Amino acid sequence: MTKLEQIEKSIAELNKQEFEAFSAWFEALQAERWDRQMEKDAVSGKLDHLAEKAFADFHAGKTKRL
Repeated sequence: MTKLEQIEKSIAELNKQEFEAFSAWFEALQAERWDRQMEKDAVSGKLDHLAEKAFADFHAGKTKRL
């Protein structure tokens, strides 16, 4: 049995309360990893083209107030 299969089996055996706690922890972990990746991409300039496009659209009048 692989490590992933062991994890899946263990998760499937959790009771409702344990599963809800696990789910909350896992969602927080995913959010933290996403935040770290976004920060890394922003610092590296990987997202610069998106900002440039947004500013270009704004200056070209292609945006509207929210």
